[in-house]
Amino acid sequence: WRTRAGGQPPLQAPAGAELWVWFQPTVTDVDKAWKELSNILSGIFCASLNFIDSTNTVTPTASFKPLGLANGTDHHLLRYAVLPREVVCTENLTPWKKLLPCGSKAGLAVLLKAERLFHSSYHSQAVHIRPICRDASCLAVSWELRQTLTVVFDTFSSGQGKKDWSLFKMFSRTLTDACPLASQSKVYVDISPKNKEKELLEVTPPPASVYEAIVQGDKRTYAVYDLLSPSLFNTSRSLNVQLKWKRPQDSSELPTPILHAQRYVSGYGLQTGEISTLIYNTHPYRAFPVILLETVPWYLRLYVHTLTIITKGKENKPSYIHYQPAQDRRQPHLLEMLIQLPASSVTKITIQFERALLKWTEYTPDPNHGFYVSSSVLSALVPSVIAMKDVDVEQSPLFTSLFPSSDGSSYFVRLYTEPLLVNLPTPDFSMPYNVICLTCTVVAVCYGSFYNLLTRTFHVEEPSRGGLAKRLANIIRKFRGVPPL
Repeated sequence: WRTRAGGQPPLQAPAGAELWVWFQPTVTDVDKAWKELSNILSGIFCASLNFIDSTNTVTPTASFKPLGLANGTDHHLLRYAVLPREVVCTENLTPWKKLLPCGSKAGLAVLLKAERLFHSSYHSQAVHIRPICRDASCLAVSWELRQTLTVVFDTFSSGQGKKDWSLFKMFSRTLTDACPLASQSKVYVDISPKNKEKELLEVTPPPASVYEAIVQGDKRTYAVYDLLSPSLFNTSRSLNVQLKWKRPQDSSELPTPILHAQRYVSGYGLQTGEISTLIYNTHPYRAFPVILLETVPWYLRLYVHTLTIITKGKENKPSYIHYQPAQDRRQPHLLEMLIQLPASSVTKITIQFERALLKWTEYTPDPNHGFYVSSSVLSALVPSVIAMKDVDVEQSPLFTSLFPSSDGSSYFVRLYTEPLLVNLPTPDFSMPYNVICLTCTVVAVCYGSFYNLLTRTFHVEEPSRGGLAKRLANIIRKFRGVPPL
């Protein structure tokens, strides 16, 4: 399960709340188990995962694969759903931290202060569960729970044009000790210089060790701070890692990744439209395939005959395509394609759709804001210049039938495009109120008048002879010889 919020996500970041699970073949009713699982996770993490139902659930055939020991190939046991409007907040972070061995009392979790995390440009949290072998002989099986939290701080804008940062500036806290239950607790700081001849970075306190690794085809150098080392907290009771530049740095653009994509909606009016997806391959001489997964709600009725894939002005036919049409109010559209991306190319995928008219009870409380369409999912083995480690078949998230190459010349990347916001034909929800007011006014005036005329009785009132005071006055006036009143 993953949720995210913020602006443009980094690599391998989902949009909205994502949940995909592979069930064991012993499960008789997969859909029933899927519904129970989403409700359980909704209660554990205080999330809106209980809104996952058949209208936003699909069964992918190539984009996802069970990891760990459950290396099954039957895609009918796999379920995938996305809630594009769901974002992570404090009520999701609190139960997420409670799953940690030490909670937020010790270790790296001390930095997880909600006020600072949600003030960042981007944040994402995830929970991954898979079966693994407990020992080398794999006689016993255990469940592995892996929690990840991704936060992106814009230190250049918040630091008044400076790239200097520290743990205290970002999280308003420092590290005091390691979690006693942790077998490994380390902090890695990327100190890879762009120009190896001029090292402009200065990290304090000086790291005890340096680690080099290959991350997505690029060689990286990290300063390592081991929280379990007794010498780390000898000089001070807290660890505040700081990174400073020896001279002021301008806001330089980040290097363009080899594989990136974007998606948008075009068209005018509220009847028809078009979804366009642009996939970029910036590698100068290597081509590679990519799997595209599109999940479109049922109220956007796709015209599959309008699907076009254009690369460098020519038609690009997919080598694998799977389409599952939507059913109104029952299931969404599912489109999966395996597309070959030539070197230094931009592939444009377009498909037209028609907007459906919903029932008035199916609109959201803010219908004029629009309806969200979940992100596209791109899965690919991107070529690498540096030799990579061979990926185990059980750990590979892709099926070997579609990606038979598993050598060390490529690395796996899964991208999520931005979600779409589509406007649907929306009725005037203030009209019922106006009708009710007008109807009540007409009924009150007309019906009240007729009712009074039909039920009221009229009597002729004779003039009264006067009261006791008047009669006494007339008697007195008679004795005095004055005319009566």
